[in-house]
Amino acid sequence: MAANPRIALIGGGIGGLAAAIALRQRGFEPVVFEQADRLKEVGAGIQITPNSTRILRALGLEDAVRKRGFEPGYMLTRDMITGEVLFRTKAKGAMAERFGAGWFQIHRADLLDILTDALGGADIRLNAPCVAVEPMDNGAAVEVVGRQCEPFDVVVGCDGIRSLVRATLHGEQSVRFTGNMCWRALVPIKTLPDNHLEPVMNYWMGRRGHVVAYFVRGGTLINLVVVTETDQWVEESWSVEGRREEMLAAFPKAHRSLRILLESVERCFKWGLFDRDPLPHWGQGRVTLLGDAAHPMLPFLSQGAASAIEDGYVLARELARAPHDPSAALAAYETERRPRTARIQLAARAQGEVFHLHSPWARIKRALRLDRFEKPRADLLSKDWIYSYDPIASQ
Repeated sequence: MAANPRIALIGGGIGGLAAAIALRQRGFEPVVFEQADRLKEVGAGIQITPNSTRILRALGLEDAVRKRGFEPGYMLTRDMITGEVLFRTKAKGAMAERFGAGWFQIHRADLLDILTDALGGADIRLNAPCVAVEPMDNGAAVEVVGRQCEPFDVVVGCDGIRSLVRATLHGEQSVRFTGNMCWRALVPIKTLPDNHLEPVMNYWMGRRGHVVAYFVRGGTLINLVVVTETDQWVEESWSVEGRREEMLAAFPKAHRSLRILLESVERCFKWGLFDRDPLPHWGQGRVTLLGDAAHPMLPFLSQGAASAIEDGYVLARELARAPHDPSAALAAYETERRPRTARIQLAARAQGEVFHLHSPWARIKRALRLDRFEKPRADLLSKDWIYSYDPIASQ
């Protein structure tokens, strides 16, 4: 084998591109296969929590994220019906002081542009839907529509929750509908009354639902996420057109300030929230998984993209440590990443239960902050272990 193995990344989303950047920084020249005709992300926001900011800094991208994103002053949590402020937690400055890195919100398309710009000259093959990955003793063959199979020393499935690479390794598995559905929308700040929303991370907590609103594009747009429980199976897609009236009907008793925000939506999209149980193992030989292909998780901890970025960095680090033994490198990658991502998957489910407290007594305890004294809730829902993770220090 050559000094550096040939690496194929199946999927050109945030996780795949972050992995490609990390690999190129360590002297590898990965090939990215993307089924779309261009690298693109849907019109929605994403949170860059300190654990992912730390890695983006190591990749030389923190300044670009800071320039194009938004750093909230506080996290502000309100009761959805009364509008009462339940919690107010400082974010700007406090996150960096505590965890050594800041917390930003950014448009997903802006983050993808930043990653793409950092990959100038990389081998990114568009219009290249992968239809098969065939594991072999010393690698795997990748088959793309209309092209001959191509051998690689390492193949990484970065191809999302319905991953073909995952199905190749683990067989077809159905995704689990969680009983939650979302609407997403982007609201120009100029359409709202002056000073209607503070420049903070906004949460409204209700019964069987919650709303999140935060700023992107330097504070000119509000990214709105509206989550409600439902018995209906909602198609898992980012592109199903929703209706504002349907969204408003889900929260008929919402406080007036929240209703003003929801009524300002001109166009929204809806989708169901799906996840899977943690896998007992990810890879096989020279083929492994990354991001949602390995560990799809609910968005309630804002760790889907963050975990994929972490995956990409650790993958590159381990392959650089053992370029002549990719199988050992992939095993080390999985040994570090699988326990952490499994824990985040399960914690995200638990966080969703807290967001949607059903019983009146539980909501009273939340309002009075009595539940902060309960164990094991305090340990389970503390985010310190998420934000303090540092794979850079161990290299």
